[in-house]
Amino acid sequence: MAENAFDSSDSVRHANPLRYAQTFTFDGPFHLELGGQLPSVTVCYETYGKLNAARDNAVFVCHAISGDSHVAQHDPGDDPGWWDIAVGPGKAIDTGRYFVVCANLLGGCRGTTGPGSINPETGKPYARDFPTVTVGDMVEVQRRLIAHLGIKKLLAVTGGSMGGHQALTWATRFPDQVAGVMALATSPRLTSQALAFDVVARNAIMRDPHYHAGQYYDKKTKPEVGLAIARMIGHITYLSPEAMSQKFETDRFQPRDVPVEFEKKFSVGSYLGYQGQKFVERFDANSYLTITMAMDLFDLGTTPQDLAKTFAPARCQWLIVSYTSDWLFPPFQSRAMVDALIANNIPVSYSNVRSDCGHDAFLLPDNFATYGELMRAFLANLRGAPLENAVQPVPDGLGNAPTSIFHKRRVDYDRIVELIPDGATVLDLGCGRGGLLARVKKKSGHRVVGIELKEASVLTAVRRGVDVIQADLNDGLRSFADKQFDCVLLSQTLQAIYDVEGVLNEMLRVGKQGIVTFPNMAYEPLRRMLADEGRAPKSTGLLRHEWYNSPNIRFLSIADFEDFCRAKGLHIHRQIALNTEKDIEVTSDPNRHADFAIFVISRQAEAKQNP
Repeated sequence: MAENAFDSSDSVRHANPLRYAQTFTFDGPFHLELGGQLPSVTVCYETYGKLNAARDNAVFVCHAISGDSHVAQHDPGDDPGWWDIAVGPGKAIDTGRYFVVCANLLGGCRGTTGPGSINPETGKPYARDFPTVTVGDMVEVQRRLIAHLGIKKLLAVTGGSMGGHQALTWATRFPDQVAGVMALATSPRLTSQALAFDVVARNAIMRDPHYHAGQYYDKKTKPEVGLAIARMIGHITYLSPEAMSQKFETDRFQPRDVPVEFEKKFSVGSYLGYQGQKFVERFDANSYLTITMAMDLFDLGTTPQDLAKTFAPARCQWLIVSYTSDWLFPPFQSRAMVDALIANNIPVSYSNVRSDCGHDAFLLPDNFATYGELMRAFLANLRGAPLENAVQPVPDGLGNAPTSIFHKRRVDYDRIVELIPDGATVLDLGCGRGGLLARVKKKSGHRVVGIELKEASVLTAVRRGVDVIQADLNDGLRSFADKQFDCVLLSQTLQAIYDVEGVLNEMLRVGKQGIVTFPNMAYEPLRRMLADEGRAPKSTGLLRHEWYNSPNIRFLSIADFEDFCRAKGLHIHRQIALNTEKDIEVTSDPNRHADFAIFVISRQAEAKQNP
């Protein structure tokens, strides 16, 4: 087995003393959501960077089940943190710019009050007498810590997995105290399958003969086998089939000779045994029971109606990230939350990052170039300083701003922006890299949202300061309500979609009016390419591709679209034909002399109501 087969999101974690940890104790009883109370709560936390004079640059990082307050190194001599790839000077969560706080969870075992803490009534550790706590209780501890630090409103809260649950709770329970949420690989509640793995893991711990009904702290033997098995089960859920195959298929029968008591006939067995044994060195079994139960009880709703109601109080901006191979917190759960935010007209950007790493992807460097830069851009947007100037223009006629049909200047953008009424809300279908949306937003502060399929384009659009949802237009716009937007754009996308009629129907369901633009294939120079040269029409702009790699699957003309509108009962409010080579509007025989068309359309019945 290759050495890196033992690498995991746990590789940098340790049981060493937290040299930079601080603690704070809340006086008085701490009342819990499910009943009962703790006489006091001590919270262990670490901070990075400096709180600015305005106290508005604080980012709270929430850790998942097995994390702790040590999110990153404080200096080169410090032990590694569990999210060093994301937090630090110049990194996505830049500690040179932001004041970062991370606290160990209530119920944990790294300095915050938990089952291993002394119960003042008995003088012994709480153990199984530690009350059931919820994610809400954990966040309440965090909220009190933030108040103690003198912070009235967080710039952002972020976390993955169960850390994401905490971030969701911050936004929905304390909407006035959070400007933005970055939720990664998380969900409104666990699936039944995910819940089942936790049930088995807890039983492995409690049925260990050395569990001693939870009071094992003063015993020579502890439930190490049960806890190790629980962690082995967890590691299976964190990996994807692809990751498992990459790690263990080629040397399946060549386990590494590691000193573990678990079966290690197969390479995957030695890996799991190693991970389980390492986990026992740094974690408490009762804390594992407490924290997993809190996660399993977390439930923001399952139906679209329930979720919309839960997310309605939120006032912050959102970045939600899922990972394609994550079957523990599957992407459809993230998309359900996105839909709930859309239903409430709450600003949200979403990307389903292509990854083979499974649930662990949010902790690993493999796809960090995407999700890390999304976080960097989102934080910049919260500060009101989009990274637009860092976006380098690339000649891409399918969405990059400075491009037209035959030239590098987008002469159509000015005309489209002029057609959008002041104060209108705008949805851009196939927004590409967000160049047009950024123009629309900059003009007069319209509420703008984009939909884009390409992951790289989603990142660029977020860097430009616009909200964008990664989705396939051919799947419809079910997330959006009837007439939710004043204007829906379909700019230079019509020729690249499969379900033309379906997308246009959805466009005019969601929007009061639609603006459709496309290259005119009946343009005379293009006709000559086919008629005289006998070759597929091609230009240096939108139609620059070869016939065999072109994303343009529809080759339509102005006349074709006019016929379509008549056949489908669509009203044409405005029709603008451009010759982008000459930078002029064409009025004489546009089907022959224009290379680009802009149509403003609506349904006939709606056109009579809103001429």
